[in-house]
Amino acid sequence: MNTLKYQSQAVAKPYFIFAMILFVGQILFGLIMGLQYVVGDFLAGAIPFNVARMVHTNLLIVWLLFGFMGAAYYLVPEEAETELHSPKLAIALFWIFAAAGVATILGYLLVPYSTLADLTFNELLPTMGREFLEQPTITKIGIVVVALGFLFNIGMTILKGRKTAINMVMFTGLVGLAVFFLFSFYNPANIALDKYFWWFVVHLWVEGVWELIMGAMLAYVLIKVTGVDREVIEKWLYVIIAMALITGILGTGHHFYWLATPEYWQWIGSIFSALEPLPFFAMVLYAFNMVNRRRREHPNKAATLWALGTAVMAFLGAGVWGFLHTLAPVNYYTHGSQITAAHGHMAFYGAYAMICMTIISYAMPKLRGIGEANCNRAQVVEMWGFWLMTVAMVFITLFLTGAGVLQVWLQRLPETGEALSFMATQDKLAIFYWLREVAGVVFLLGLIAYLASFWVTEKEA
Repeated sequence: MNTLKYQSQAVAKPYFIFAMILFVGQILFGLIMGLQYVVGDFLAGAIPFNVARMVHTNLLIVWLLFGFMGAAYYLVPEEAETELHSPKLAIALFWIFAAAGVATILGYLLVPYSTLADLTFNELLPTMGREFLEQPTITKIGIVVVALGFLFNIGMTILKGRKTAINMVMFTGLVGLAVFFLFSFYNPANIALDKYFWWFVVHLWVEGVWELIMGAMLAYVLIKVTGVDREVIEKWLYVIIAMALITGILGTGHHFYWLATPEYWQWIGSIFSALEPLPFFAMVLYAFNMVNRRRREHPNKAATLWALGTAVMAFLGAGVWGFLHTLAPVNYYTHGSQITAAHGHMAFYGAYAMICMTIISYAMPKLRGIGEANCNRAQVVEMWGFWLMTVAMVFITLFLTGAGVLQVWLQRLPETGEALSFMATQDKLAIFYWLREVAGVVFLLGLIAYLASFWVTEKEA
């Protein structure tokens, strides 16, 4: 049964499937790292901690990029009311990106990092060695080529079709993603200057242009599952992205506190970081308001649950937990502690992992020719996956927050007594790390349930 409005939307399917494969890999490496926190020599010879961490964070970034690209290929033709400019280009870029991603991860696992730098001619254009941007220069160039081809394909599709707010916001976010990635090629010798521009990639992605992509994806799904007038949803979208950009761009200052930058960044970073929860709170109001005003009962109840969950968890993770430690006087003590890890886990899951799973939940039944939704039994399994993952992530965040508060108390507040060393403090945090590992296993079970739901069918009478 053909359930797609435009045939070229089918190119999204391999992107979504590969994204989920990489997501499973990311969680497995997260569990390995979690165990290494408390069993220091676990797999140390085969997968050292620094390699596991590199793979864990790189898989996160790459699977989200595959999710964003798949979402664009799915929603842009429908919004533009025209077929994708070149489905063949989309498939070719998929295989190039997938091959480059797999080769890079295998390089991390099989070759010492310094050797990998030599093998990929890093000395010609040194870009390696920085957190989240560990990719060899060759891979980074490949990412730029794929991004240019992708933007050309999406841009030409929008150019020849209908221009909607969702399409334009999505495309603006994707262009921003590509532009800010170019700062990964700038690697000054001065470490303060390097970190200053490093945040132009990392922060302006996750607290800037990615929020546009997320907002467009959420607006698209809400239009489909609620039937609310497009004009109403688009007005909300404009308000949210305006707030996100104003607070997110100047909120970059909360990363500049201790980089030998002028003191005014402590004021700018603190003030605008304090405002950053507002667009996420607006997103919660927006999502629940649209669902309450819905004009239709969409059969895909799981996708509706994911959309609402995205808004709530993004607000908690990116908004509330971000605010907990971004004011300069607080950040002075908490900077780089486990509180940072707590914020990072819930923010990435709530804002970006969940929106990708939202669009996959909505689109996959149509891409697989099933109809508007999976059967009720499959949706129950999927919603079990939602709750297991979401509750597990809440507990992961709480355990890391507890570890962070204790870490700051023991290690960074010498006026309470003699401060403990880093390693002595880590020993005191072991109970939190064990609990985090248990929650991580529950999260993996939830992900398995989410993926298994696509194979569940109704029982025959």
